[in-house]
Amino acid sequence: MKHFLWTAVVLLLGIKSYAQEKLPVLNMYNSLNIRELYMDSVNHHTAVQPILHEDTSAMYTQPATQKHSWVYRKLLLEHLFEFREKDYNVFIDFLPDFQVGKTRDGSKTTWLNTRGARVQGNIGTNFYFESSFYENQGVFPTYLDSTIRKRGIVPGQGGTKLYNKGFDYNNVSALISYTPNKYLNFTFGYGQNAIGDGYRSLLLSDIQFSYPYLKITAKLGQFQYTAMWAQFINRADESYTQAYQDIGYPKKWGVFHFLDWNVSKKLTIGLFDAVIWPNSDSSGRKRGFDWSYMNPIIFLRPAEFSGGSSDNALIGMNVKYKVLPKTTVYGQLLLDEFILKQMFSSDGFWANKWGVQMGFRSFDLFKVRGLDLQGEYNTVRPYTYSYRTNNTNYAHFYQSLAHPLGANFREVLGIATYRLNRWYAKGELMWSQYGIDPDQKTNYGQDIFKSYDTRVNSYGNHIGQGIATNLLYAQGTVAYVLNPKNNLRLEMSLAARRENNDLADKKDLIFSIGLRSSFRNLYYDF
Repeated sequence: MKHFLWTAVVLLLGIKSYAQEKLPVLNMYNSLNIRELYMDSVNHHTAVQPILHEDTSAMYTQPATQKHSWVYRKLLLEHLFEFREKDYNVFIDFLPDFQVGKTRDGSKTTWLNTRGARVQGNIGTNFYFESSFYENQGVFPTYLDSTIRKRGIVPGQGGTKLYNKGFDYNNVSALISYTPNKYLNFTFGYGQNAIGDGYRSLLLSDIQFSYPYLKITAKLGQFQYTAMWAQFINRADESYTQAYQDIGYPKKWGVFHFLDWNVSKKLTIGLFDAVIWPNSDSSGRKRGFDWSYMNPIIFLRPAEFSGGSSDNALIGMNVKYKVLPKTTVYGQLLLDEFILKQMFSSDGFWANKWGVQMGFRSFDLFKVRGLDLQGEYNTVRPYTYSYRTNNTNYAHFYQSLAHPLGANFREVLGIATYRLNRWYAKGELMWSQYGIDPDQKTNYGQDIFKSYDTRVNSYGNHIGQGIATNLLYAQGTVAYVLNPKNNLRLEMSLAARRENNDLADKKDLIFSIGLRSSFRNLYYDF
């Protein structure tokens, strides 16, 4: 796909246009500007992300009134290369992420050397494309370093190989989006998707490595319907690297449906279902893509049952309500293999696998423009998202498709952000409690890569069972945005982390400073 996009760019640059009229710019909403949708008087569909829109911000609609040198414009005002014509727009950026820091745990010097590039553009107002590539080398804080060495991946960014005292890794993403009319959109991509209005998602999140997908979105009146098919990698531990180094990692498939209904100007209700199935069974017989799931409007659970399969099926709900013009409350409910008669019992049946999210987002708090606050609570029962085997669990490339803590946890977090001109500040405070296993053979339900057939008990299960562990994470970030077009910024951050239980008490203080660019969401708060 990447070669196709580069070819398209070359062809586009060869097109000569004699018109002075410029085409509107298509772009993706990011965490910095999606706030506009929540504050609008119109009730928008905000749950399925990323969201493509016509960018009417001042960055693309107001021409510069002062003349500056080429270096000044490229560093502070423009994309590295900009081609804006009557029929197409193409933007090319260099995306660095250079950081250096220090940790108290082991007095460790951390650093990151990322060189990235992104190409994005639109042909007319119906066709949008983008492609990005990042080459990285880095040394990470102790807790991240141990996670990377255990899993063989950098969270959200793919597989690694050793590089001095750190790691070498790369990450790519791309998508092609076609909107033939105001009712339909087709997107073929290699990247992440998310469903929900929260910082976390219990349905589908963007915390994991990129994956190929086909997504169809239909809008009719107050309804938006999304169907997505995706292929995932069944990599559950580092041993997979050796076992499949010549033939590639084993695959699995997923299909997702989400119906979002704007009930009123304030209330939105979304219904979700998903099925994960293996590419081949335990004996190696290849199943491949199951065409019974190809119908985009089918009810997945009956289809899964009638096909005689034992695939992993999940259902859920996403709700959003605007209580004030600039304050929205939201929530999610996830059900995974529940038994109705056991749902309201108090016997702790293991198959009562569910998760709940509740939160709020408030903008321009205390009438201070640019001051935003978000609060959120998440909890997930033991053994949720897990399955009999890893080739059907709710995961991709050794990372959950939902919450980074897996299951068997409760979490409370708050995030405050403030923007003033090109200054940006963010503060996060997160506390979570979860139960971990004393050894690899024991399964209390937090590790979704362990078979639920190895559970400790069938009854008497509760959230936090196992070795009770508390995690407290706090981070403050201050940045000055040099160039809003590619989010190039000078950034300084200080994070404190403490994870403790009866076996250990791990504390760390992490400082970093750097020159950063891109709109990627990278989650290290776990």
